[in-house]
This record gives sequence, C-alpha cells and structure tokens, in this order.
Amino acid sequence: MDRNLLTFCFSLIFSLSLQAQVPSPKEVIGFQMGADYEIADYTQITDYLEKLDEASERVQMQQIGTSVLGRPLYVLFISSKENLRQLDKWKEISAKLARARIPDDEAQQLAQEGKAIIWIDGGIHSTERAATQFPPELAYMVATEETAEMKKIRENVIFMLMPNINPDGLDIVADWYKRNLDTPYETSYPPVLYHYYVGHDDNRDWFMNTQPETRAVTNLLFNEWYPQIVHNQHQSSPRWARIFIPPFSKPVNPHIHAGVVNGVNLVGNEMATRFAVNNMPGVISDVTYTMWWNGGLRTTPYFHNQVGILTETAHTTPTPRFYPPDSLPKTIANGVPTDGTAINYPSPWKGGESRFRDAVAYMLTAGMATLSIGADRKEKWLYDMYRMGRDAIEAESDAFAYVIPTEQWNASEARNLVNILMQGGLEVHQADQSFSVGDTTYAEGSFVLYGAQAFRPYLKDLLEKQEYPDIRLYPGGPPKTPYDLAGWTLPLQMGVRVDRLDSEVKIRATAVTKAVRPTSGKTAESANFAYALSPRDNASAQAINYLLAEQAKVHWLGEATDNLNAGTLLIERDENTELQLTQLADSLGLTFTGINNKPEATLHQIRQPKVGLYKSWVANMDEGWTRWLLDEYNFQYDTLHDEQIRTADLAQYDAIIIPDQSPQRILHGHAIYNMPKEYTGGLGLAGTLALQDYVKQGGTLIAFDKASDFAIQQFGLPVKNVVSGLSSKEFFIPGSLIRASVDTAHPLAYGMQDTVATSFSRSRAFEIVKQEREGEGGQEDITKLPDPTVETIVRYAQDDLLMSGWALGEKKHIGGKSAMMRVKHGEGSIVLFGFRPQFRGQPRGTYKLIFNAIYSSTVDDLPVLVKTEDEEKAE
Repeated sequence: MDRNLLTFCFSLIFSLSLQAQVPSPKEVIGFQMGADYEIADYTQITDYLEKLDEASERVQMQQIGTSVLGRPLYVLFISSKENLRQLDKWKEISAKLARARIPDDEAQQLAQEGKAIIWIDGGIHSTERAATQFPPELAYMVATEETAEMKKIRENVIFMLMPNINPDGLDIVADWYKRNLDTPYETSYPPVLYHYYVGHDDNRDWFMNTQPETRAVTNLLFNEWYPQIVHNQHQSSPRWARIFIPPFSKPVNPHIHAGVVNGVNLVGNEMATRFAVNNMPGVISDVTYTMWWNGGLRTTPYFHNQVGILTETAHTTPTPRFYPPDSLPKTIANGVPTDGTAINYPSPWKGGESRFRDAVAYMLTAGMATLSIGADRKEKWLYDMYRMGRDAIEAESDAFAYVIPTEQWNASEARNLVNILMQGGLEVHQADQSFSVGDTTYAEGSFVLYGAQAFRPYLKDLLEKQEYPDIRLYPGGPPKTPYDLAGWTLPLQMGVRVDRLDSEVKIRATAVTKAVRPTSGKTAESANFAYALSPRDNASAQAINYLLAEQAKVHWLGEATDNLNAGTLLIERDENTELQLTQLADSLGLTFTGINNKPEATLHQIRQPKVGLYKSWVANMDEGWTRWLLDEYNFQYDTLHDEQIRTADLAQYDAIIIPDQSPQRILHGHAIYNMPKEYTGGLGLAGTLALQDYVKQGGTLIAFDKASDFAIQQFGLPVKNVVSGLSSKEFFIPGSLIRASVDTAHPLAYGMQDTVATSFSRSRAFEIVKQEREGEGGQEDITKLPDPTVETIVRYAQDDLLMSGWALGEKKHIGGKSAMMRVKHGEGSIVLFGFRPQFRGQPRGTYKLIFNAIYSSTVDDLPVLVKTEDEEKAE
C-alpha cells in the first residue's frame, strides 16, 4: 500500500477513535435533548459541556463572567483542532476588519486568511425552554460529525456557542417545571422573574448594559471578537407556525447599512431552503419583528455592521400538545394565509402532534443553516464587514464629531454615558486642552466621539433622536405597533448635554482606553455647622443613603439663600463627618462645601427612609427594575407580597412603591386555576384597604404608570387619567420620549432640570377632577381655584412634545396635562407617576423624582405648593 495512503488511513482511524470517545448529551445527561417531560438544568448542561471540552480537541470552553446570582457564564469555541490553536490570530483578524482602519489590499488578504466568526446563543429567555436545551446537542454535532459540510464548517468557521446567557433563569424554570410535573400547573410559568432583576428585559439591555450578563457578552461581541453573524434562538413562533426566520418586517432603521439588511436576508433564505428540502413545514417570515429598534442582542449588532439573526421556534414546554388539523385557521400572524399561497409562508404546518423534540430539531436545523452559510461565504462575510466599516468612516455630509462637555448638570450620568458608549465598542477621545467652536468653548477633559469610525451607525443611533415612520395597518386605519420601542435617544433620557459638530475642528485629544472613573471631588477643610451638597447629581443619593446609614443628620434647605439653592442637602458636622465626606468625594466625584453658620432658611430633616416594594406573584419586570434601582442607590427596602400588604404593620414604612402593573393584576393576580393556590389572588379588598389605611395615617404611596390607575380608582382620588379609553387612531405613543416641564421649586423636584424627557409607552396623563357648584351668589366656577390636595410636579409640554420616536394626537390629548402629581389623602399622600421614571434603567434624568418622593416621605414639615391654573400658565 502507498505510504501516504497508509498514513492517511491511520490518521483517519485515530481521529475516528478519538471522536468515538466523545460522549453525547444523552450519555451524560441521561435523556435526549427535547425528550418529553424532561428538562436539563444548568448544572447538568455545564457538566456535559465540561466533559465535551475534555474529550474533544475541537472544543474550548471559557468562562467569560458570572451571572447576577453568581453562576458562571461560559462560551464554547468549536472549530478544527488547528484553528483552535490559533484563536488569538483569528480574533485579531476579525478585529482589524471590523474596525476598518487598514487599507483595502490588506483587508482582502486578511479576509482570505481569516475565519468567519459565527455566534449562536440560547437560553436568554428561560421560559423559552427549548432554547435552553438545544446547545449541548449542537455543540456535539459540530465537534463530532464527519460530513463534508461539517468539515467545511470546522475549517472555515470559529463557532462561538453561548449555551445559556441566563443560567439563573434556567434553574428557576427547570425547578418549577419539575416541581409541577403531573399537576394542572405543569405548563405554567414561575411566579417570579426568571432573571433576578429584569426578567424578559434581559434582552432589552444591550446598549445600557446594566446587568453582568449583558456586560460580559457585549465585551465579546463589540470589543474582542466582532462576529460577522450573531444568531439568537428564541421562542415562540406565531401560533400554528413552527418557526419564524428572516427576512424581517418593515421598517428598517436608516442608520443600518444596507449590507447588513441583505446579509440578514441571505441567512434567512439559507434557512428557508434548508427547512424546505428537509420537509420541515411551518416556516414563516416578514411578520411582527422589524429592524428598527436598538437594544436587543439581535438588533444591537446591526449598528456594528454585524448580521443579527432572530429565530422564534414553536413549542416552549416539554409537555406534548395536539393541534387538531380541522382547527387550522385560514390565516395566521395578522392575515398570512395558511393555504400555501403566501410568499412568506409557502409550506404551512397543518397541525397534529407537537413535541418538545420538534422545537429542538428546528433549532438545530436553523443553527446548521447559519453555520453552513457562514462557511460557504467566509471571505465575503469578513470583507463585507470591513467594507461597511469603511463606508462609515468615509461617510460625507455627516457629523464630524459629538462632544460631551465637562460641565454637566449631572456629572455622574455624563460619565455613565461615556462608559456605555465605550462598552458598546465606540471609540472615545478626551481633549488634551480647551478648544472652541464658534462662540462655544469646550474645556480640557471634554469627551470627543469622532464620526469617522466603523461603528458610526451605533454612535448616531444612540446620540440622535429617532423619527419613526407613520405606518398604519391599512390606509386610514390604526397605527401598526412598533416592535418594542420607537425612540430611545440616550442624551435626552439621561439628561446629558451632547453637542454635534458638523464641521471639522482641530482638537488635540487622546484615545480613552479604560472605563472613566469619577475624578476626586472636593471637601472643605472645615465647617462650623454643616457641609452642603448639590442635589443635581444622581450620585448624591448614594452619598446621602450612606451618610444616613451612618447616623449623620441630613437636611433639605427649604428656601434659596444668597449662595445655596432650595433643595441643597446639608450634612451636619460631627466628629466623623469629614472623613466620611472625603471618602465619598473621592469615590463618587462629589463636592461638599463648608457652611459655618446655620442658614436663615427652613431646614427639613431627612431620616433614613425605609421602603416597602410591592411584588405581585404575577412576575413583573417593572418591579425588578425598581428593585435594581433601589439596590444601585443603596436604599433600604423590604419586598411586600400580597399577604404582607394585608397583614404586616405597614406603618413601619415611610414609603411604599407600587411598580407599573395593571389594576386588574394588582387586585386579582393569578386566577386560582392557573397556578398553585399559594401564588393566586392579588391584593384584593383587604390589601387595598390596608394600603388606604396606611396612607390616611400618614404614609406615602408611590405609583408608577398603570399602577396610578389603581390608586385613582381604589382611593377615589380627585384625579383622572385623561387618555383612558382613547382609541389608537386618536392617540398613540408607543415607547417614545415626551417632553415635560418640571416645577423645580417643589421638594419632589429638587435637583431636577426644568425640562426632561419622560419615557412614555402607552402611559398616562392626569388632570384634576372638578365640578361646578352653585351657592347663594349663583354658579361659581371653581376650575380656577387651587385644590389644596393636589400638586403637579411634572407637566407634559404644551407644544413640541415629541423628542424622539413616534406620537399621534399628543398635543390634543396630553399637551399641558400633568405627568406627575402628589395627592394629599388623609394624613399621608400618594405620588402618581404617569410614566415610568426608571424604565429599563434608561431615563436617568427622572431618577431624582423617585429619590425625592422617597426622601419626602421621611420629612414631617414639607410645604404644600399648590398653584392655580392661571398661575401655572403665567409661569
């Protein structure tokens, strides 16, 4: 036998022998992925993946961080043994092409030499259970199969597989399913958020990066590996379909390069063809999901010249289900016919038995399609990403730069904005000396983001306002609801000044390579009476909460003096104060000014607040975001479930917060037939009366958005929601930023700017309910008289309401109406927010409204500041 042939045979036998030693998921976990009534938890899955890593030279498993509850986060690199030995080389090539700072001939050479970086993930939404189960099997397939297609994939692709982005949630959901197996609640969802803080919104955090999971993945995607394709596997498809695949529906965000859009369509076509030739029906596209919104794991890559793929697969539970074929509807998903005549649904699923394994099989097929086209077009994916980056760098008639000046109302949020942009892969510089543009001078240290960078689409999309197109379901009909949000502009939400420079300016600046930390603040060397702290910075709340916990005496200044604004925080001097303030000035970048004499103004002492946070057994993301915010700013709080509201001594709480949730959910919770008994019902009559008594006896109730309807209805407040009952043809604001004016003299608005962007997502606007009355002197119009029980703190603008996004009928229906009120109720008060001031951790400019509402609950002598409508109009 020929010596070369003999060597090849021995090599092949040795390779096959090695791969035969690689265990399958079933051999380790004990059942096939997707088996009926079975779900593997995170420990089972990671145990298998560790054994796969140990057994195969084609797999490298790396920990990239930890979850919010401390579980390890893993990514698997799967490719040929030779490729895995040179991971740093492939990463460097991908980075050079993505950043697009090299000449074209070098880019073409690197595209030929490099490997396509393909990312596939699972499990971000834990109740989409099949998406937590397919990754071990996909990893095994790619590592062990010896087909020509798989060999080509391993040769040309570095496959990055993240088996679970939310391991905490997988264990919550798996435990719940196993606990309720063989009960009527087998297919129910857990009564708690499956991400500790944000639940389903863990896929809505991809530009703010508030959670450790999103930060870890964001760093890989946009600062290290720059994959050309990012594929998220989700559930569930439209009812009666088996899987949603691209192309997406309109609109497309105009900042996204057309090459990305067409790349998405290419991958979608590859998937569609693969499903078709494998006789896998029920594949639908061009419904529901769009390419407008930024902020998801699938959508944020678009603005980095990456092809983001979403698949949504049917059947989310290990429990089988039968769909009677004679119940097949004529249309699905807003009118798509099921008779095979639709371009976007040519092979309908006709019903029958649906199993968990079916979902896993569809996910494996979709993943293989992504990997296959990744290998087939390897050079094109790499070079196309470079070309799109060059287009962004060379764009004409666009912004030269964006400047974040050093002088900011809220300095900590300006730093946060810079860090958010850097986390997302943007290039940031800092001015080495002052420079001028026209009449404006920017100080040394100002941050500069040049437009000429590969990720310009991301820069523009986050810093400039969105203008969502007016799309109707049919001509003259109601609006088509945008997928997720219509507008999100960060400087507006965060209250940070960012200036756009359209013309080239000479700026001496140095690249910023590390996260921006606070520069040390200042503390006066001595003060006979107290130290003053401005309430403008959100970080002041962290300082005050720390000081109150250390038994410091803190006051609000009730009126302005010659050199201090109303609302200034005064920390009384004692033997420990100077050291504490020095530490806070260094860590938070705050300035404390010495005050020698007690001001001739009213001082309102603030006690350390104790907060109760209502938590329904209907898992509520707004509750999670509120809890996250309270933890971020070190507020003390207790979680209050329905039973605690009904039975606990609520008088121990200075303030109780009810997050955004419908009155129906608050009052009634889960129906008794939907969940185990201990998780059913809501506040009910007893809980509502307990809250009523709590407020009447002096407590403060704070209600966000929909929860304000609950307070108005149940407590008979002299307020109404003026947009209640309006049709979407009359009034429609779906996730946009709406301008509002703030009464900055009011204690609940201390430290606020006079104009803010409110996060309005089908939210509320209020007005006082007043009636005409007749006296001996005839009819008296009392609409001009102040109501001593109701104060407006924030009011939607009269004109020019829309700051970013889309709005219909906004001026007519909410122009000039109240956005935030404080209503006196017995001895206590109810603070009504018509919007969500902490929505997804984004609107940093309205955080202080929450903080002040909490602090005010500890102050016994705050004045009531009520104005007549004429007085407000005059202002």
